[in-house]
Amino acid sequence: MKMVSAIIRPHRLQQVKEALADVGVVGLTATDVRGAGRQKGQVERYRGSEYSIDLIPKIKLEVALEDDQVENIIKTIRDAAHTGEIGDGKIFISPLEDSMRIRTGERGENSL
Repeated sequence: MKMVSAIIRPHRLQQVKEALADVGVVGLTATDVRGAGRQKGQVERYRGSEYSIDLIPKIKLEVALEDDQVENIIKTIRDAAHTGEIGDGKIFISPLEDSMRIRTGERGENSL
């Protein structure tokens, strides 16, 4: 099993969710996060004063998958989240040792 974590732009969340649903992903977790990377923040104006925002708001999506689904899912996320601009985000793939469905006690791939 694998855990796919994707950091994406907030305004692309709906497109990514719909694309994942179209390829059969039934469960995901979305978290509001802030981060910095090559985008380097942005300058905002408030009441005539400029100030810098160093940590940009993003969405972190997490999806637990069977190994054979990973390539299709990361391609789906990339295609739906891609704008071509700096700050589109990143996708991380990690091994997932085990999982358990709390309601039934099922473990491993059966719990996904």
